Amino acid sequence: MDKDSVVHNEAYLFRQIDGGDETAFRQLFDLYRLRLFSFAFELTHSRADSEEIVQELFLKLWRRRGTLSGVTFPKKYIYTMAHNLVMDHLTRLARDKKLRTQVWANIQEEVEYTEQAVLAAETANIVGKALSRLSTRKQTIYHLSRRDGLSHQEIAQRLGISVPTVKNTMVEILRFIRTFLHTQYEPAVLLGITVFTAFY
Repeated sequence: MDKDSVVHNEAYLFRQIDGGDETAFRQLFDLYRLRLFSFAFELTHSRADSEEIVQELFLKLWRRRGTLSGVTFPKKYIYTMAHNLVMDHLTRLARDKKLRTQVWANIQEEVEYTEQAVLAAETANIVGKALSRLSTRKQTIYHLSRRDGLSHQEIAQRLGISVPTVKNTMVEILRFIRTFLHTQYEPAVLLGITVFTAFY
């Protein structure tokens, strides 16, 4: 869909909403909610506040039905509303010490979450590299255990081998993965990934 078609479609939705069409309102909500959340989050650093801003925006938009048919550029109209709501939020924030403290906590939490997510992804990637160096049979046993959640007994029955063989093989696999991780990470970083390796 080209830009003119998008504008035309949004203008059509505005006209329908202007007449009280709830289906059109839902379509507009689905079209913009994630983009507006991202817009608000970049400025507030708060998931809860961003969600509240988006909800407030659409509530106001619905209350304004009956005045939307003359809007020429719906996207500009919506983002102007979003900008104003975010600015109102930041103005309240500047006046309230408690809110400022909470926002700072939200920023710190988001940074920590992002760092952990990146670390988890890197660890998963290295575990994958370690597994690729093992035999097909060991990879199968590992995936049946960790990915599919099968017990040693269930793995033994599925592969036609003994339970002790499954147990010993898993010990060998996990020892190999830990050794491989040590060759990829500095000792200090390894302290931070201990929690992640438990899930692989």
